[in-house]
Amino acid sequence: MNNIWKQFGNTPMDFAMVASLFPEYKCKHNKVSALEKKGDIIRLKQGLYVPNPDLSGKQLSLFVIGNNLYGPSYISLQSALRYYGLIPEQVFTICSMTMKRSQMFHNELAWFEYVHIDKEVFPIGVRIETSDDGTSFLIATPEKALCDLISNIPYLNLRYEKEILTWLEEDIRFDMDEMFKFDTSIMREYAEVGKKKNMINQIIKIIEG
Repeated sequence: MNNIWKQFGNTPMDFAMVASLFPEYKCKHNKVSALEKKGDIIRLKQGLYVPNPDLSGKQLSLFVIGNNLYGPSYISLQSALRYYGLIPEQVFTICSMTMKRSQMFHNELAWFEYVHIDKEVFPIGVRIETSDDGTSFLIATPEKALCDLISNIPYLNLRYEKEILTWLEEDIRFDMDEMFKFDTSIMREYAEVGKKKNMINQIIKIIEG
């Protein structure tokens, strides 16, 4: 049994894929339910599972699960900013952006939040990140993650440099040294088609001096 799950590692599997591993069983639903109850697989949502890491031998990646749970989507907002070390607070919800309607999922692993973004903005500043174990997932660049955060905080529309710096330095405790290394071309492209254009352009001016 262990060898079966090691083939899949930490890759989420749909019902059909799990059932196909056991062609000798006529009642596929009963078999998949039994595997879940036994703990061989973990249910992420209806019809989507991931192998138990104790059997697969590969640590689960919440970011890989986030990409597969509801998509197309990419990791962003506080989850991405924390991943890059740009904000100090721990983030307990896996935050993503999607072109679909906003959605929230919860399973035994974590909460997963998906925030709607317009299709024109979706591909800007998204990259594939590969971890040391070879796991790959879609995630916003630091610049895109900050723009996404700004665009999706209700009523946040700061106009002046002083109040923007106060928000960055005191409210979210952003790593300002790293911000001044940002690729402003990504932010400028975002501002052309996304929300909060004026505020994002103000931050570009602060970075570029």
